[in-house]
Amino acid sequence: MGSRRGDWSRLDEADVRVRPGKGTRPRSKRRPEHADAVTGMVVGKDRGRWTCAVDRDPGHLVVAMRARELGRTPVVIGDQVDIVGDTSGDPDTLARIVRVADRASVLRRTADDTDAFERVVVANAEQLMIVCALADPPPRTGFIDRCLVAAFAGGLAPVLCLTKSDLADPAPLLAKYAELDLPVVVTRRDTEPDELRARLTDRVSALVGHSGVGKSTLVNRLVPDAFRATAAVSGVGKGRHTSTSAVALPLPGGGWVVDTPGIRSFGLAHIKPNDIVSAFEEFVAAAEECPPGCGHQGPPEDPDCYLDTMVAEGTATPGRLESLRRLLASKAGTED
Repeated sequence: MGSRRGDWSRLDEADVRVRPGKGTRPRSKRRPEHADAVTGMVVGKDRGRWTCAVDRDPGHLVVAMRARELGRTPVVIGDQVDIVGDTSGDPDTLARIVRVADRASVLRRTADDTDAFERVVVANAEQLMIVCALADPPPRTGFIDRCLVAAFAGGLAPVLCLTKSDLADPAPLLAKYAELDLPVVVTRRDTEPDELRARLTDRVSALVGHSGVGKSTLVNRLVPDAFRATAAVSGVGKGRHTSTSAVALPLPGGGWVVDTPGIRSFGLAHIKPNDIVSAFEEFVAAAEECPPGCGHQGPPEDPDCYLDTMVAEGTATPGRLESLRRLLASKAGTED
């Protein structure tokens, strides 16, 4: 009989030598329960530290680091997190974020339409305030359309906030979006934004807009002493205004407004056409009848698109289909 060396089919457990591990305690994937954790909302981030409002109380801010067991789990503004350690909020204290709750909504963007890397701007916002100036600078409908697409796909309720109405009539721009039945708030530079303030109260809302549209002016009016409020949530007490990252600011009447930095482009590489269609209830079932890969643009790009049938049968209006296809065109990068 030949040697058993190399004949692995005949080896049993007693024959196999196992190299012992470096440690003597068995490794476990079970994570601590952290039953004593408190819940907070992430309202600021600065150099690897997150500022959290315990129970959404702006008077109880805790600075925390990400616990080792979370690994590289992303933590963004608006996330609901569980925190352990020193949660007093006293100066020079540091707690740990041990859990991140599932997100009810997510506002995502990419650098451009070719970038595969998604950036989560804010989590769990209930509505997206799309701030657009009516003049100086003139409105850019392509940017508005892209923000609408991101809101629909991410589960946020979009609201148009038109500024500088003392310089131009909002009617022409509103006519372009009439079929979408969007909530609209119109503001002027010489009056208080009371209507906007009422819509934001007791909600978590994200504000997006190009530089120069008046978003910072609105934030300063909505949040008294906004600079100081920003400093309070900017991380470890450095007290600097973070114009390059989002920050959640408490509203005096209740609720939070997430001020995002001025955005030059709103990439939508992560969004599929059906993500947009899902915001138009009357077209959802019809889209399932379209051939695979249909972009829902209609002839000549998509000659067999079934959405036109809904209009022909009178179950959808031409204006709604035109609005849907304009948003689809914006996603495809064919709209300015």
